[in-house]
Amino acid sequence: MNPLIFLYVYLVIVNIVSIIITVYDKHCAVKNKWRVKESTLLLFSALGGSVSMYIIMQLIRHKTKKLKFMLGIPLIIVLQFIIYALVNYYVL
Repeated sequence: MNPLIFLYVYLVIVNIVSIIITVYDKHCAVKNKWRVKESTLLLFSALGGSVSMYIIMQLIRHKTKKLKFMLGIPLIIVLQFIIYALVNYYVL
């Protein structure tokens, strides 16, 4: 079995979880309930859910006024693509 399959499955799972926690945090914000910590959202972004989290944030208009997210997540995406390219070039 191709070892990249595990990476792809991991990325699908972390992106689905990232979408769920972002939508949940938006729901809690609207209902004035306990929220998901910003550090948790950024952690899931850094763990590989950055693209889906950024897209869903734009779609549901959540955290779009927070500089930490509007600059941080795109920066994480760029870094992840650089790491992917380097691993692809040097390892595979």
